Formats: sequence, structure tokens, C-alpha cells
Amino acid sequence: MKKMLAFAAALTAAQWAFAAQPLLTPAQLHAIPASAPTLRVIDIRDPQAYAKQHIPGAVNAPYGKWRGPASNPGELPDVSKLTQLVQSLGLTPATHAVVVSSGADATDFGATARVYWTLKTLGLKELSIVNGGMKAWADAKLPQDNAAVQVAASGWQPQLDSSLIATREDIRKNLDLSNAALVDSRPDAFYQGKTRAPAAKLSGTLPGAQQLDFNQWFVPGTSTFVDTAAAKQIAAKVQRKQGEDMVAFCNTGHWAATDWFGLSEVAGLPNVKLYAGSMVDWTQQPGTPELENQPSRAESLAYDARQWWQRKFK
Repeated sequence: MKKMLAFAAALTAAQWAFAAQPLLTPAQLHAIPASAPTLRVIDIRDPQAYAKQHIPGAVNAPYGKWRGPASNPGELPDVSKLTQLVQSLGLTPATHAVVVSSGADATDFGATARVYWTLKTLGLKELSIVNGGMKAWADAKLPQDNAAVQVAASGWQPQLDSSLIATREDIRKNLDLSNAALVDSRPDAFYQGKTRAPAAKLSGTLPGAQQLDFNQWFVPGTSTFVDTAAAKQIAAKVQRKQGEDMVAFCNTGHWAATDWFGLSEVAGLPNVKLYAGSMVDWTQQPGTPELENQPSRAESLAYDARQWWQRKFK
């Protein structure tokens, strides 16, 4: 009997270790045995919110630690910096890492998607996001505590998976060869060139880009990501030729991470990449190629003047 119980326990642990789903409901996460040796819940909220209440056993790694410099937070940090971070969280290739944030809105989900993508680029395979975040966890009345959590550091040495990453040079080649479906994840005002991110030098979008507003991935009126069937319907809006890559971009690789997650992880499309630096990176390069939906010089100067006025006198 003891052998049968031990076998069942081992089988359950193995199932959790090798069957991670990209989206977990709070109930599904809660059902994973707390003693599961490979589970690591990563809470990316700010330290103050984490300290008040968090999922028992969760470690804190605020979103800012996963982002690039102030000049362009979308840039992927140096591998050495990311290595120190994941080692401090005790992560190894065997870890089932579950990312959770506040669940406040669709933009907040982008933070979890960006961290998920970063962990996948580093080589983790077993990854999940808590659908609805801490808001959904609290609404389900599941346990929380404020206990300090310490984990043993790992010695893992990640290696970047370039198949998930699009660089500025990659985009140049894509445009020269017309061999990728470029997906602009931003809302209309950005896509149409009517506004831009503060760090971007120009308004508009990449030539030939298709718009897929990241807000489409959520059940209306909620921060709950849609199910697989709905995700496939959304993904079908993007057109690409046989064999082409698909590249999601936005302003700083935040909203685009949601498009990447929906297209790649939930809808299951192959060869989907994220341009982490996105439009801020693209427009900061010398001699930026002409953009689509780019306003005239007079319109751009008027926009800059309005922005300056608002910053100076707000």
C-alpha cells in the first residue's frame, strides 16, 4: 500500500512538473501541492504590495528588475543581470515558474507576459501566468500571508534562445526582404501616428505592420485572458505567408508581450517573436527609415510643443 501511495505521489509530482499550462486559474494553482519541489511562484508587484499580502511561498521580483534602462525600458537587460536575478530566485531548468501580478487591468497583464517571455528566452520550459492576477486570487478567497520568503540561490547559467527575439537588425532585414508579419500591438492613437511614447523620436508604425490591439485578448470589462478558442479567433486576424516569422512590437515591448503570449502560447502559433525595444528603439536609431502613418513635420512640431507645454505647466 505504501508503495502504491508513493508511486501515486511521484506520478502527481511528475504531472505537475511536465504539464505546465500557460494560463492557470487561481484554483488550478492552489491545487498544485505546496510541497511540489519544482514550483516557484514569482510575484512581480512592488515590494510594498507584496509585503502586505501574497500567495503563500511566493517570492518577490518587482517588474522593474526585468526591464531595461530608462532610455528604453523595453530593451532586454544583459544576460549577466538576468542570470543574477533568476539565480537569486532559485530557478533552474526544472522549475515550474508561475508569474503573478496585481491583475488590475490589461496593461498589468503585459508585465506578467513580459516576464514570462523573458524567462522563456532564458531557457525555462515550464511556465504559467495566474489568469486575473492577485485580484482573481483574492476574489476566490484563497489563502494569503505576509511571511518573508527566502529561497536557496541556484547556480543556473541561462543561455538566450534567439528564436524568440527580434532585434533592430532583424527588423531591417524583415523590411528589406518583406519576409515577416509585423504586428503592432498598440491602440489606434499610436498606430495611426496621433501620439507616441515619450522616449520615441517619431510617431507612426513600421511599414506594412498589421494592428492587433493588445486589449482584444481579454474578456470584456475584465483583466481575464480569453480561452484558447477565443485566442485562436483573435490570432486569425493576423495574416502571414507560409514560412514567415511573426513579430510583435509596441512602444517598449510591454503591450507587445501580451500579443506575443496570446499568439504563441495560447493560440499556439509557431515562429512568433517579440521586438523588445520596439518603437522607442527603432526611432532612436540614426536615419530612421520612413514610417507608415507618420505625421507631417509641422504636425510633429505641434505635437512636441503641446507635450512640452503640458510637462512644464502640469
